[in-house]
Amino acid sequence: MDLDPRRLLVLSAIAQSGGLAPAARALGHTRSAVSQQLARLEKEVGLPLVDRSGARLELTAAGRLLAATGERIGKELGLAVEQLGSVNQQVIQGPVAIGATSWVLARVAVRALRSLALLHPKVEPRFVEAGLPDGLRQLRLGELDVLVITDDRETALPLPPSVQAQVLSEDDYRVVVPATWDVPTAAAELSGRPWIGAPAHSARGRAFARFANAHEVVPSVEHLADHLMAVQALLAGQVGAAVLPAYLAAQLENVTVTTLPVTGSQITRTLFRTGHGGSAAAARVVAEALKQAARDYAEAATVAGRTRGDIVIRPLHDPSEAPPASPPRRTPGSSRSR
Repeated sequence: MDLDPRRLLVLSAIAQSGGLAPAARALGHTRSAVSQQLARLEKEVGLPLVDRSGARLELTAAGRLLAATGERIGKELGLAVEQLGSVNQQVIQGPVAIGATSWVLARVAVRALRSLALLHPKVEPRFVEAGLPDGLRQLRLGELDVLVITDDRETALPLPPSVQAQVLSEDDYRVVVPATWDVPTAAAELSGRPWIGAPAHSARGRAFARFANAHEVVPSVEHLADHLMAVQALLAGQVGAAVLPAYLAAQLENVTVTTLPVTGSQITRTLFRTGHGGSAAAARVVAEALKQAARDYAEAATVAGRTRGDIVIRPLHDPSEAPPASPPRRTPGSSRSR
């Protein structure tokens, strides 16, 4: 005879509550569902388990026996949950290697470290400066447990095995030109002009390549600049146009943010190892600490006036291309981020 332990738990609830309706309320089921489970259990054992002849439902001898068994099963399950919770608390410990860009290290790392020290003092986080290609390689090889990267959603790189991604931010792209240039009304007008591009592997580099291919834009010369500080300096020098995330573009001075369409969006994600055991649990709590630290930084920046009131603030907008801390000035033609 095979007995379903879940039906024994239902029978135990009937015995403890004194009826089908109270048992249903206690279990969060409908009265009909409880009645069906009872009927199936009686069919399994081949004996009546409740006496329905009186005004009040009562358990038979067989019913009382099985209800007591169900009660013991319920207690054992409750004890298992408590023990599992204790185990989970014990395994959240040990070293965690975190790959991140200089932007994350400068603005988010300290906040995350303070949070971890308070909530998970046995976790031993260690930050390592890492970019997109190197960071993914180190994560794949097990040299990193957590990685914060910026990528292009349209062409996002595949994740290594046993790795989960948590999106921290997403932002549209904008075409930005020096303020002294005539505002272009079509992408073709920027063909034959100088551009400030980015390394091909970067999110911004792939976004620019997609824009150029879609509109047959051929730069007269393509300067390559990875960090926003370099991009800003080149734009200020009237060196060329650039494709930037909208949030960053809106904070630059002496530029015009055009309304030319750029497909896709830029995403920032925290990648962390999954699975069972202490290292995976520690990686998860580090990912949560980074998420909260990024949110706290964005809120603090808003209060301090370092972000524009009409910009939707999302944490970790391209860690490799963080804007300067000085208040930005909106220029004609600039547009809002999503």
